[in-house]
Amino acid sequence: MYTSAKPYFYGTGRRKKSVARVRIVPGSGVVTINGRDIDNYFGLDTLKLIVNQPFAVTDTEGKFDIIATVRGGGYSGQAGAIRHGLARALCVADENFRPALKRAGYLRRDPRMVERKKYGLKKARRASQFSKR
Repeated sequence: MYTSAKPYFYGTGRRKKSVARVRIVPGSGVVTINGRDIDNYFGLDTLKLIVNQPFAVTDTEGKFDIIATVRGGGYSGQAGAIRHGLARALCVADENFRPALKRAGYLRRDPRMVERKKYGLKKARRASQFSKR
């Protein structure tokens, strides 16, 4: 783990029920999530790609190490939360990244949430099958 002696940049990201606290430290591009390597934490390559999207937009791949703590939700929501926190941390690191990240939509919190289940229905919108008799 990193000591607080190294300078780092911080960002908080949220997506669905997930909350990610993301610190970026100038380094070689190592990604640590909840004390585990990204390859051990996320099984799908698409989720790893989502986490690294802000680096691709700002052309800073391999220049920062990520230390993320994420709680709540599933893997997809957690990947989105880390991306949101990473984009915010990159804005703190260099204000010139802001227009590119904003244009890509990574600084905006995704407002989509799970719709609640309604009474009389099987799920949020799924009704029981209609039968004449």
